[in-house]
This record gives sequence, C-alpha cells and structure tokens, in this order.
Amino acid sequence: MLPTLRQLQYLKLLAEHKSFNGAAEAAFVSQPALSSGIAELEKNLGTRLVDRSRGQVILTAVGEETLKRSEDILARTEDLVEAARGANRPLTGRFRLGVIPTIAPFLLPKTLLKLRRDFPDLRLFLREDQTSRLIASLKSGALDAAVIALPYDLSGLDSAFILKDEILAATPSNHRLAINDRISPEDLKGEELILLEDGHCLRDHALAACSWTSPTGTSENLSTYTANHGGGFAATSLNTLVQMVGSGLGVSLVPAMAVESGLVKAADVSVRPLASDHAFRDIVVVWRAGSSRAPEARLLAESLKS
Repeated sequence: MLPTLRQLQYLKLLAEHKSFNGAAEAAFVSQPALSSGIAELEKNLGTRLVDRSRGQVILTAVGEETLKRSEDILARTEDLVEAARGANRPLTGRFRLGVIPTIAPFLLPKTLLKLRRDFPDLRLFLREDQTSRLIASLKSGALDAAVIALPYDLSGLDSAFILKDEILAATPSNHRLAINDRISPEDLKGEELILLEDGHCLRDHALAACSWTSPTGTSENLSTYTANHGGGFAATSLNTLVQMVGSGLGVSLVPAMAVESGLVKAADVSVRPLASDHAFRDIVVVWRAGSSRAPEARLLAESLKS
C-alpha cells in the first residue's frame, strides 16, 4: 500500500517540531491520530522511521531519506495545486518569495506597488534570509522562488536574469582615496577593510571583484589577501557597514543598488567605481528545476526587471 500525502505531512511536521504533541498541534489533529499515521507509514514502508527510545524524536537513517523524498513530493504536490488554480491566470493566489538582505530593501520597494497593480489577485509572501537558507527552503518546497545574487551554485535550480549590479568602493569622505575618480582594487589591500559577516554572499562577491597582478606576475585578489593578512571588521548589515565607514573605521565595498536607494546619503561616505572589469553581481530569480511555478517565476523576473 502506498503512503498517503497526509502521512508524509505528518513525518515532515514531526521532523520540524521534534515531538508528537507539537507536530499534532501543527497538523490540527490529536496526538494519537498523528502517532497512528506515522505507525501506518512505517508499516507501509516496512521499516522504522522514528527512534522513540531516547526520550525525544529522532529520525532513523531511513527516516531522514524518507523525509527528504517526502519534502520533494509535497513540494511538487503544492506546485500542482497552485498551477491548477492559476492555470489561466498567472501570479494569482499564494506565491512564496525569498530575497537576500542585500537586495530586498533596495529592489522591492520599487516593484511591490507595480506587482500589486499588475497582479491584483497575487498574495505575495516574502522571506528575507541569507542565500544558503533560501536555497534550502526552495529545494524543500517551503519557497516558490527566490531573488539572489550570482555567482552561486545553482545545482537543481533554474534562473532568470533581472539586472547587473555594480560593486563600488566606499571610503570616508576625507580619505586619501576619495579624491580619485576610480579606485584600483590593489589600493584597497593596505586599508582596514569592513565587510559583511560570513554567510552574506555579497562579502564573497565583493572580495572576488577585486583582483590584480602581483609583482611576481601571478593573479591575486582581495579574498586571498584578507585571508593572509586578517579580514578587518565585520558588519551585520549594509546600514551598519556604511555607518562604520562614515565613522572613519575603514573602507568597504557596497552594491550600486544600495547607493542608488540612498544608503550613503546620511553618512559621511564617498563612493567611487572600482577599476575592475568584473566588479558586479548578477541579480536573478531562481526556482526548483521542473517546478510547475516556473512560468510564474519567469514572469516575476520580467516584472522585477522592468
């Protein structure tokens, strides 16, 4: 006998809440009903999925694999339902969109009103988080699409381009480099560098954008240089980062879309282009490969692009 979707939902909730009571509450059923559903699932599969002997709920190895496959099945089922409901009307009903923090406050305010006007029946649920967690939620079915920055590993995902975002150098207004029209990446290697903390992909994009040829003729970049000479300060957000630069604590690298949105206006900060051919990041919409929401994700990318 095949497992039911309800049984797979029980397993997913059990893994999330780590208790039968919590999972039952989330499923709006009694605890015995949920326990019975899990037991029936184990009977159908002919193996134990949950270890109940340690005073807490722990999935067995087979349970973990079953959970992984269940999440994919449930995500595709939700895709099926949403696609059927909006077959003749794209971007209607619920659409769960993830956005990284270095994009959300600068891109979304310009586009949400347009989306509401163009798609009045769209119920857009937004989640702001770091790229790795958004991708995990995308693959598990918790999100329909996400707006992230490339380069990033897109295995198992499809994408649609929105825009190219330049990475700029930011210094205190009275800094010696502020008099230049453009700043060479090599000029930054002797400066106190302020970047976002680990986990923000903009940190990696910014470091990779700064490369030069060493005296020995080999290629170097700011990423390897900071690894060998100390990484400077780390900020938790772009707002904090800009305030630190304006206070004279160091220099940094910031995205053009943030500057254009007025991020540095209130701070004593000078912004200059980098003398680099690859000082940019590509902003894209990504979704699960094969998702039935793909046409809507592409339509969303076109709307964000315009």
